[in-house]
Amino acid sequence: MLKRVLVTGGNKGIGLALVTRFLEADYDVVVVGRDFSQFPYKDNKKVTTIVYDLSNVEDLPLLAEQVGEIDTLINNAGYMQPKYSYDNYPKEAKEKILNVDLHTPVELMTIFSKDMKKRGYGRIVNAASIAGQIGHPDIWYGIAKAGLINATKIFAKLLGSQGIVVNCIAPSPVETDMQKDNSEERKEEFKKMVPSGRFADASEAAEVMFWLATACPEYVNGTTVDFNNGSYVR
Repeated sequence: MLKRVLVTGGNKGIGLALVTRFLEADYDVVVVGRDFSQFPYKDNKKVTTIVYDLSNVEDLPLLAEQVGEIDTLINNAGYMQPKYSYDNYPKEAKEKILNVDLHTPVELMTIFSKDMKKRGYGRIVNAASIAGQIGHPDIWYGIAKAGLINATKIFAKLLGSQGIVVNCIAPSPVETDMQKDNSEERKEEFKKMVPSGRFADASEAAEVMFWLATACPEYVNGTTVDFNNGSYVR
């Protein structure tokens, strides 16, 4: 094992919590994000930071060259745009969210699995969402996350026989910067449906993803872990 991981969107939220866990496990960590001004590990010798806009699908091969070899890929980066309604969603906004939340993760799985296949080992974890299972007011966010769940299953079938395990997590809302785009009314309504009455902490989601990336049995493959505290939809 190389013990070298790429975490997209690892500069904050769940991604940052994942970086912390991998460093605790003595991994070399490559973090891709847009802003590292508040990133606490930018001077850590085991961390490499790369500034990159993940909506840029075309230049992902160049990004991969910067990253180098990895044996673990965490497709964590994602965002939503709830300000747009389904019948008034600008083409540019639609393309950008599909690129970041679906096209780029698929391309990164395709690119980095090539070396994983040569070594006969790899772990890939995708951050999907409960929105990909039940829908979301941000229609293209839900569509992208549903696509990522499906892509996880497909890549698990394609790569599983070559020692590469591919899984994803489908969280309900987590206390991260992403929640700033949701109204307080919507957040309170969702909390009423959660047995614990709260959103998840980023470290809790990171712990599940870390397990999928490191310690989960090989037979756990193509799986979507429902991370929602038993919440339900009315």
